Amino acid sequence: MQTVNVPPFPLSGGCQCGRIRYRLKAMPVVFYLCHCTHCQKQSSSAYGESIRVRAADIEIEGQPKGFHVQAESGAQKVCEFCPDCGTRLFHGRRPEAETFNIKGGTLDDAAWLRPAGHIWTRSRQAFVTIGADELSFDKGPATYQPLIERWRQMTGQT
Repeated sequence: MQTVNVPPFPLSGGCQCGRIRYRLKAMPVVFYLCHCTHCQKQSSSAYGESIRVRAADIEIEGQPKGFHVQAESGAQKVCEFCPDCGTRLFHGRRPEAETFNIKGGTLDDAAWLRPAGHIWTRSRQAFVTIGADELSFDKGPATYQPLIERWRQMTGQT
């Protein structure tokens, strides 16, 4: 299992043009990679990088634009992006939500990130290799607790 050296908080990030900025003030709940076809499309890549954070731990400057999409799981997902440059920033941010996901590539410094695991691997790109010691879920996990526990171990929280 890899060790994650988390930089000091706050961590900052935002969109490509700078209109939307955010500051993360505390440790993320978990970081994982999603290989669903929706994340492949939104990232124009092999997977999406999801950093789950507590809503109370983040400050957002600017007003992202949002839309709803049906995820591969069947659930409705709120997706937010910069209305100027189109950078996808957040998933699942709603007024009642205690947590939501930041897209990992939007951090100003993402070099420290190491995923706790992978979800929706049944739709992963053929060239992506997942190690035998990595947590991996064919679909969305019934609970994210195994990923959260692995993240806590990786970041020295246990």
